[in-house]
Amino acid sequence: MARAKFHTLTEQMFYVLLCLRVERCGIDILDLVPELTGGRVSVGSGTLYNLLEQFLDAGFIRETRVEGRRRSYILTERGLETLKNEYGRICAQAADFRRVFGEGEA
Repeated sequence: MARAKFHTLTEQMFYVLLCLRVERCGIDILDLVPELTGGRVSVGSGTLYNLLEQFLDAGFIRETRVEGRRRSYILTERGLETLKNEYGRICAQAADFRRVFGEGEA
């Protein structure tokens, strides 16, 4: 069964939305995601701009500024709700892991 769009988020989706807690442009997001994750997650420019367009269409972010080709975005309430839901889902997965394997095991 196909996953409902945005029912769950990929890591890249999660971090793009997380970055937009404050106003940022695309290049800032491209730099910040690897910084936040210690290099574990990166987003290519094609993926980023595709995600930004999808997030705009879904109402998760809004455009705040346009300076030539440079556009800035910020998270909306709907985007924040989606991000919080994903965080809750990830926490529930971690709790399930701890319950099955014990607190300190990995």
